[in-house]
Amino acid sequence: MNAGWVHTGLVHTGLVHTGLVHTGLVHTGLVHTGSVNTGLVHTGLVHTGLVNKGLVHTGSVHTGLVNKGSESAALSVPGGRRSPMRFGVSMPNVGTPSSLIDLAVVADDAGWDGFFVWDHVNALPQMHDPWVVLGAMAARTTRVRLGTLVTPVPRRRPWKLAKEVVTLDHVSEGRAILGVGLGVPVDAEYGAFGESTSVPEHAARLDEALPLLDAFLRGDRVDHDGEHYQVHAQLDPPALQTPRPPIWAAATVGRDRPLARALRVDGIYPLSGLAAPTPAELSALVERLNPPAGFDVVGVLTDSASADDLAAAGATWALDGPRHPEEPREELLARIAAGPPR
Repeated sequence: MNAGWVHTGLVHTGLVHTGLVHTGLVHTGLVHTGSVNTGLVHTGLVHTGLVNKGLVHTGSVHTGLVNKGSESAALSVPGGRRSPMRFGVSMPNVGTPSSLIDLAVVADDAGWDGFFVWDHVNALPQMHDPWVVLGAMAARTTRVRLGTLVTPVPRRRPWKLAKEVVTLDHVSEGRAILGVGLGVPVDAEYGAFGESTSVPEHAARLDEALPLLDAFLRGDRVDHDGEHYQVHAQLDPPALQTPRPPIWAAATVGRDRPLARALRVDGIYPLSGLAAPTPAELSALVERLNPPAGFDVVGVLTDSASADDLAAAGATWALDGPRHPEEPREELLARIAAGPPR
């Protein structure tokens, strides 16, 4: 019996999955080994700065500030950059919380660099709040970075989300990461609760929220009167990491606005339709982005994309997780317990 994310017959419902196997599945019964992931993550990068357009920070634009990260060998990537390759585990926020927490402990002990939980409320049965689960993981682990892949910012209040990230950063002693995106499927994640399902509106909300999050996480005062948010406040305390926890943005390959958004933060978790980009697509993306030193590019380990393939394409992170919907939990657990493929 699978202790948390077994499936018993899956029905495709168009949920985006970024490469941990499928396009998003809903059970007819329990919970399964894969599901929806739109997301990102990050550990230890250079922050290139969110541009202050006179709405947010009380100080100047931040550039080139280094966040803390775990040690790893540097790898050559396109454009002459040298960035550390790190390895993470990405899991759906489904099943029993204890099974997810236990897997994070296994990953921590086995030498993985990050453990990430997807952030959905209504996409699958047996979904739990990722931030509560991450807090419990923080209390049981000592070194692995912890975060979401990804949090749909348009369905959140930025100040409440910032408080959750800051709290996780303090509980974990500086190991929090925030992945941001739009959120799918829109009917289940937005429409079911009477919220707008307009993707352009979600994109506008995300773009407006990112500078607010940046400032809140730093502890800066925010004075902002925008289309979607009106804020005059300063949250205390700031995050433990300086200048703040890393932020990664999900982005679809080939679309200009998401790519530009990712370059305003610390990294990118690229999508290619309903799958992870191939190494060739990832290499083309890195060449097109020409990201600054320290910028993270997240790839996904698959049967056709090894860690070496992803590193050669320019990835600085390689994520593992359920490889296919029918993968037994025991196989996944064994692969994670064996450690990352360094």
